[in-house]
Amino acid sequence: MVEEQLRGRDIVDERVLAAMERVPRELFVPEGERHRAYADAALPIGHGQTISQPYMVARIAEALGLSGGEKVLDVGTGSGYQAAVLAELADEVHTIERIPELAEQARKNFAAAGYDRVQVHLGDGSLGLPEEAPFGAIAVAAAAPGLPELLYEQLEPRGRLAVPVGGRWGQRLEVIVRSPEGPAVVHSVPCRFVPLVGEQGFRK
Repeated sequence: MVEEQLRGRDIVDERVLAAMERVPRELFVPEGERHRAYADAALPIGHGQTISQPYMVARIAEALGLSGGEKVLDVGTGSGYQAAVLAELADEVHTIERIPELAEQARKNFAAAGYDRVQVHLGDGSLGLPEEAPFGAIAVAAAAPGLPELLYEQLEPRGRLAVPVGGRWGQRLEVIVRSPEGPAVVHSVPCRFVPLVGEQGFRK
């Protein structure tokens, strides 16, 4: 997976590649899908949600430019895979999920994979976690119709927000830096994610 899907497709950050190599993806995939755990595809995890394609997880992690000391927010926990990768790259990781069953399963997945320090929160991820802000980086694993202002406001100065922005059926992964002049989009690539459901996202 690392050599063919990531290194072979322009993921160049060696810390990200090492993190992707260390996280046991099969522990974050339902048992019936584990034979496809390392496939170059998003996979269903129940409740209409997916575990993202490895390439997109790596792309988001690389785009955040983490150095190791950051406090990071992961929006849309799902099975917990993205948060586990971020835990390999940052000092403190909070992750928020709106579906109780997925949040509970993610807690079990983190325990099984040895990521007990990832803090799982239940709630509307589009609103972020103001009580834990500011964050050095925020990763959103679901598509927003526009820039989620409340998430942007929870970044520290020069902090980065990676979020798919667009319609329900196609988006661009945008990397937005909090600057003194306002939001600065520094990177944008086509992508496709499930919708971000919530007050600052899509309605159900």
